[in-house]
Amino acid sequence: MAVGPASLARPAPAAGRSFTLRDLLEREGVWSWLMLTPGVLFLLAFVAYPFFYGIFLSLQERRVTQSGVFVGLSNFETLLHDAVFWQITRNTFVYTIVATLLKLAGGLAMALVMHQHFRGKNLARAFLLLPFIVPTILSTVAWMWILDPTFSVVNWTLVKAGVMKAGPSWLGNASLAMVSIIVVNTWRGLPFYGITLLAGLQTIAPDLYEAAAIDGANARQRFRHVTLPIIKPVLIIVTMFSVIFTFSDFQLVYALTHGGPANATHLFATFAFDVGMSGGQFGMGAAVALSMLPPLALLIVALTLYLRRE
Repeated sequence: MAVGPASLARPAPAAGRSFTLRDLLEREGVWSWLMLTPGVLFLLAFVAYPFFYGIFLSLQERRVTQSGVFVGLSNFETLLHDAVFWQITRNTFVYTIVATLLKLAGGLAMALVMHQHFRGKNLARAFLLLPFIVPTILSTVAWMWILDPTFSVVNWTLVKAGVMKAGPSWLGNASLAMVSIIVVNTWRGLPFYGITLLAGLQTIAPDLYEAAAIDGANARQRFRHVTLPIIKPVLIIVTMFSVIFTFSDFQLVYALTHGGPANATHLFATFAFDVGMSGGQFGMGAAVALSMLPPLALLIVALTLYLRRE
């Protein structure tokens, strides 16, 4: 007896039969929403609620010892006339731009090296991931020892090499403190760039390089006209994520310097924590935190439009 498609189809529920849970779950739309529900609830609880509650707090004069009083945009107006806020704005942009450029250049160079064939390549890739997988606080404590003015291995090396007579206070000097946190952030962020760009490089067909070499292109020309155009979307996306992470950095900076000395390394996130939590000014702290949104939103929109155009 031939078996046709009609005999394989599931029979429709008989008239008068009760609608079971199994029948409901077999509907694709219901099953899709059921799978999405945990993620949606997580986003509502840990992203949407804190965000809108932060907006609510930023419109209030609210402290630990008193209930909130609605003040509208007064907190933002106060920030616009605060010299410390503008210093922190400059710190954040300098920190983000310099660290991102260093990670971009270093990560691309690292990816190009790891894309080559050499002995111990897999071991080198494993070591490449170490800065990224080590917990931030743990690696920051190690850097605190490395940069300590008394026990610093960097200072010891510089003094023994005769470069200087006495080692500087890396985290106690305003200029050196900013340089130090940029170096630590770059060290920690390089694996993210390196591994992501390496994945992009591995999608390039070797035939393209061979064709370019036959046409007389040297290594620099092959990189410029073959490699860069193909990995450009990956480069833009990884840069966008890196800027977001760096712009809103908190753990590394707060653990190393607590924003000091004299606000020289305070960023939006660390300053918002100090004002809101340490200072007890919840409304002002929320206003500082929300000040990060406009530049980040502009960056994301600009890069998204650029990617669509490309």
